[in-house]
Amino acid sequence: MTLLRSGLLDGRTVALAGGVSPAIRDALAVLGARVAELDVGPELGEERSSAWAASMGSPYALVYDAGPAFGGGGHDGLRECLERGWAAVRGVASGALIDAGAGKVVLIGPRPGAGSFAAAARAAFENLARTLSVEWARYGVGTVAIAPGALSIDAELAELVCFLVSPGGEYLTGCVFELH
Repeated sequence: MTLLRSGLLDGRTVALAGGVSPAIRDALAVLGARVAELDVGPELGEERSSAWAASMGSPYALVYDAGPAFGGGGHDGLRECLERGWAAVRGVASGALIDAGAGKVVLIGPRPGAGSFAAAARAAFENLARTLSVEWARYGVGTVAIAPGALSIDAELAELVCFLVSPGGEYLTGCVFELH
C-alpha cells in the first residue's frame, strides 16, 4: 500500500505562501490538491490574506516557506520572514481555517546556512508552531514546523509536506520535523 497516492488530497485546497518550491506545488497537485498561491509581498497584511483565504473557498491548509523572505539573513531577513509569515498564517487562519473548524499550517524555516540569524528564524517558527498548536486546538487547526537541513532535497521536503496536509498528518501538531 502506498501512503502518498493519487487522489489522496482530492477536495483539499492548499494555500502556498512565501515562494514554496515547484517540487512541493507539483507533488500536492499530483495527489489531487487544488493549489493556490498567496503573494506575501511587502504590502501583505492580515486583512489582505484573510480576504484572500475567504475568497478561495476555505483552503484546508497553508504552507509557508520562510526561505525566500529570509534571503541572505541578517536582521532584515529575520524581520521580513517573520512578519510575512505571521501575516499569512494569521490571515489564512482567521479568514478560513478557524471558521471551517479544521486545517493545517505548515511552516518551513530557512536552511541552516542561509545566513546570519537562520537559527533564530527556525527557532521562531518552531515556537510559533508549538504555541499555535495549543491556542488553535479548540478550532481544529494543527500547526507544524519543518527545519530543512543544509543538504535536504526538494523531493524530500515535498513528500513530508504532502504527508502533513493529508488525512494521515492530521494528528500531528506542535511538532518540528528536522530534515538532514
